[in-house]
Amino acid sequence: MNPSSDAWQRSAGKNPKGGLNEKGRKSYERSHPGSDLKPPVKKEQAAKSPKSAARRKSYCARSAGQAKMFPKAAKDPNSRLNKARRAWDC
Repeated sequence: MNPSSDAWQRSAGKNPKGGLNEKGRKSYERSHPGSDLKPPVKKEQAAKSPKSAARRKSYCARSAGQAKMFPKAAKDPNSRLNKARRAWDC
């Protein structure tokens, strides 16, 4: 991979536990003006805010669809998809 590529495309911007880390989110926002990426919402956070709960519910529904479209990734516990779903407590 090109070392000058954005951090969100490299392992430097990815959280080992799934999704993007803060550096990756900031890198994505710089290369895509107008975007506003937020960190994953856990169950505890969702219980405190209906807006966060709606984000979490929406993400979990979308990622469940991804799991159906990519069954090979869904079966692999170390896939980026499953790591991200765990980060969101899906």
